[in-house]
Amino acid sequence: MEENGMLQLKEKYDIIIAGAGVAGLNAALFLPRDKDILLISKESPKHSDSYLAQGGICVLKWDGDHDIFFEDTLRAGHYENNRDTVECMLRSSRETISDLLCAGVRFSTDKEGNFLYTREGGHRAKRIMYHEDCTGREITSRLYAQAKKLKNVHIRPYTALIDLLCDERENVCAGAVLRDEETGEIKAVSADYVILATGGVGGLFRFSTNYRNLTGDGVAVCLKHGIEVENVDYIQIHPTTLYTKKRGRRFLISESVRGEGAVLLGADGQRFTDELQPRDVVAAAIYAQMEKDGADHVLLDLRTISPDIVRAHFPAIVRRCAEERRGRRRHRGRIDIQARHRWRGAIRC
Repeated sequence: MEENGMLQLKEKYDIIIAGAGVAGLNAALFLPRDKDILLISKESPKHSDSYLAQGGICVLKWDGDHDIFFEDTLRAGHYENNRDTVECMLRSSRETISDLLCAGVRFSTDKEGNFLYTREGGHRAKRIMYHEDCTGREITSRLYAQAKKLKNVHIRPYTALIDLLCDERENVCAGAVLRDEETGEIKAVSADYVILATGGVGGLFRFSTNYRNLTGDGVAVCLKHGIEVENVDYIQIHPTTLYTKKRGRRFLISESVRGEGAVLLGADGQRFTDELQPRDVVAAAIYAQMEKDGADHVLLDLRTISPDIVRAHFPAIVRRCAEERRGRRRHRGRIDIQARHRWRGAIRC
């Protein structure tokens, strides 16, 4: 039932999912069809950060790559990774890709229809499946379209999670307190289960590749109610965002640009690091180079990549760079590392 174009909230649902990005949508699609599910989004679902992901999804292409893939992942995480989680990610990756294909997701292919793979930092092989340079938009929009078809899933945008209905003595969560972001109305809604898929904290930072609505709401309510979280101080700075003097969200330059062969240059035009080291290592190298040059940016040179690959694989990045009028040198642009990109903290399972 809708009121003024907005789904009217009921008093109780079987399940409330807070967050309409890939995690929340995927949960809705795999939950039993006999469950009454409320899926909320703080903004329009298209303002989920999942839409902004450019690079792609790593996949275990064949079992013989398992050990190297596993080691690459641990090395990128400075061996602080949860090994069981890494193993699960690797072993389930092909099934995940199959599920996405069934949902209608299109991954880039060659003329014969074979999937294309790219490379990102920390990987010693090309393992990343992608859709041009807008993989997140492709995946999230397809999952959203599938979720909208489900009669048992009720999607309500512009609805924020502001608290949980908890009985700490019984260690039970009985629902959530929600706020209509358009009217300010607050309502307590009961549920047997609440799934938190609320995203990260990038909206709290001045420079970020994230939307402003990512303000750590999920982890905040967990901290309030004593729900265990971990690694909340792990904030990832992406090595490459487009340099600009303009205010607003920073535009990401995908790591796969470097995976295809782009190189980082200092003010003297010389390459100064291995671009495919883990992100924190590359970010630190860029910062050190900026300090050395007395500059607030370095250069990312794409002239090492075939122009055909640049146009086919990175059309959105090419368009955005053109809008910023960086065309005086073909496929060579200024980048900075001021942007907070990803929160590595989590609610402990």
